[in-house]
Amino acid sequence: MTQPLPMPRRSVLYVPAINQRAIAKCASLACDAVVFDLEDAVAPAMKQAAREHLAQAFAQGRPGPQCCVVRSNGLADADFAQDLALVARVRPDALLVPKLASVQDAEALCAALAPLDARVRLWVMVETAGALSVLDGIVACLQASTRLDCLVVGTNDIAKETGVSTADGRAWLVPWLMRCVLAARRFGVGVLDGVWNDFADQAGFAAELAQSVKMGFDGKTLIHPTQVDAANRAFAPAEAALRDARAVVDAFAQPAHAQAGVIQIDGRMVERLHLAQAERLLALQAAIAARAT
Repeated sequence: MTQPLPMPRRSVLYVPAINQRAIAKCASLACDAVVFDLEDAVAPAMKQAAREHLAQAFAQGRPGPQCCVVRSNGLADADFAQDLALVARVRPDALLVPKLASVQDAEALCAALAPLDARVRLWVMVETAGALSVLDGIVACLQASTRLDCLVVGTNDIAKETGVSTADGRAWLVPWLMRCVLAARRFGVGVLDGVWNDFADQAGFAAELAQSVKMGFDGKTLIHPTQVDAANRAFAPAEAALRDARAVVDAFAQPAHAQAGVIQIDGRMVERLHLAQAERLLALQAAIAARAT
């Protein structure tokens, strides 16, 4: 049930909600989305101050031209209710909820979000052993609420909870990463890869970006602004792929092919499923171009 992406998600930058200077800088960044983090990036004693910083930033208009997302604390955390009240007040584009671990958690989350403005979309972290074990059930439950928009892989938390190494090109994590991509494609939502921690290691980051693209992720979550340009380049459609997509769309648009299920283009057979893929790629490129203006 793959659908055209409503927005590019090549580069999604975490910004600590406690850091007012970082929040102010978002207006100048080229990332596709910003996640204002109230969870891991904020010490317990600073949670309320972080919420106040976000309230001030949104009161002055959107903090940046990107998709604006707020990551709350976990559903079972004492801070969640206050985070949700903030989200209801400032109405970001999306709420990112961490630490779901069961279908029961998903059901409770749907109930908690019911009063929230329907325009606030839902992003969820996939970062626990429980979530990985019953991911299809969680996504099916959340998708039924019609609010779910994106899955975000938390590789650091997965490695911490399971003890599985992130070394060797994440070889030991690959089955779980691909499970996340498969669930996203099955239910028609976006999916973002986890962060690359060593932002000074540009070669390592480039290698992981290439892996992420080949796995089928829509983009990558980032921890530093210097990672934005590389992620944007990696996840942007290649010019050769765009030329091919335009050729497929143009060919099927010809009156002679209006009812055809399969046609020939330059000696290769092309089906209507390839037309759908081509249209999706061109829609993504159009969204990227619109984002740049």
